[in-house]
Amino acid sequence: MSKKNFVFVALFLFMSVGLYAQKWEHVADAPQMGWSTWNKFQGNINENVIVGIADAMVTSGLRDAGYVYINIDDCWHGNRDADGFIQADAKKFPHGMKWLSDYVHSKGLKLGIYSDCGTQTCAGMPGSLGHEYQDALQYARWGIDYLKEDWCNTINVNAKGAYQLMSDALRAAGRPIFHSMCEWGDNKPWKWARDIGHSWRVGPDIWCSFDSLRVFPTYVQYSVMDCIHKNDTLSEYAGRGHWNDPDMLECGNGMTVSEDRAHFTMWCMMASPLILGNDIRNMSQDTKAIITNKEMIAVNQDSLGVQAWHYSSDQGLEFWFKPLANGDWAMTVLNPTKNTVKYDLKWQNFNITDTQVSKKSTDFDKIIYKVRNLWTHKMEGKTMLKSKKCRTLTVPSHDVVAYRLIR
Repeated sequence: MSKKNFVFVALFLFMSVGLYAQKWEHVADAPQMGWSTWNKFQGNINENVIVGIADAMVTSGLRDAGYVYINIDDCWHGNRDADGFIQADAKKFPHGMKWLSDYVHSKGLKLGIYSDCGTQTCAGMPGSLGHEYQDALQYARWGIDYLKEDWCNTINVNAKGAYQLMSDALRAAGRPIFHSMCEWGDNKPWKWARDIGHSWRVGPDIWCSFDSLRVFPTYVQYSVMDCIHKNDTLSEYAGRGHWNDPDMLECGNGMTVSEDRAHFTMWCMMASPLILGNDIRNMSQDTKAIITNKEMIAVNQDSLGVQAWHYSSDQGLEFWFKPLANGDWAMTVLNPTKNTVKYDLKWQNFNITDTQVSKKSTDFDKIIYKVRNLWTHKMEGKTMLKSKKCRTLTVPSHDVVAYRLIR
């Protein structure tokens, strides 16, 4: 090879590596949005289900609302081949994963898959322990865009080391893949995982309940409120490229409309991943209206990337604030009680500063904001400067009032 050609090839490789690194680093500029098989279907999955969901993502308007990932959770696995490469269950996925990813991509969507840091997945399928580089390479060959990596069957496995190993393997495989770490918060991943994965679970699995903890002999399942309160002290650890994950959404799976609305609002406020878990092929208009609320999704996807925090509580209500990129604020009043609460809101009681992340202040004593209700989609006047007048709110049980405060 001539010196000139050598320099050209070296420059091409350098630029390629730089472009790949750039694509990888921008995979999670905003919290991920998509859909997962687990909450509704668990192990009852197959190729036809995924194809039907992909079609519905388009026809329902969910893709255009920002939901792009279709994630296949546990129980897609077949056996490993003679060389140790994982295969899909041929009965469930007769055309194979590469065909399926091509189909999903043809719809303008992305395909996600599931594995586990241990010897087996939570459902007893082959785990990735000892096969991390092979699995990452197989996913890249299939055209996979997202990996959820669970934490079952990990006796004597170091969490940070295990997730770092898969992270290195994904990067070496040559395809940007979103890395969703599902370690359940056991080892406080928010303190060490921001440079390893793109999001990390902060607690146990969610189940379809607004405020009831579900207890089993060896594990628990969190309600919506349990997930919120587990996450409400972790805002300093979230940001562009690295997100706290209180688990998937249960909207449309059996809670009331007000509970679904509160659930979705709080996930948007907390800059949480918006991963749907309902059957989007057959959902009510109420469910569709909630999960496609563009104004709430804009709060979730805001480019400042700040997670809301629970500022105070009064009369059983919780007051949450989230600074936004253009000087606006999102404010939510959450009612977790079993009764409707009327509340006299005085803006001057909420002159607050985000001391941990953005350093931004509401400055209600200096700034007048226009108030937009994010669920009625109507303007509701303005904030007041040093006024004794109150805004009277009526917040139904298990519901929210959510505002965008516009500069």
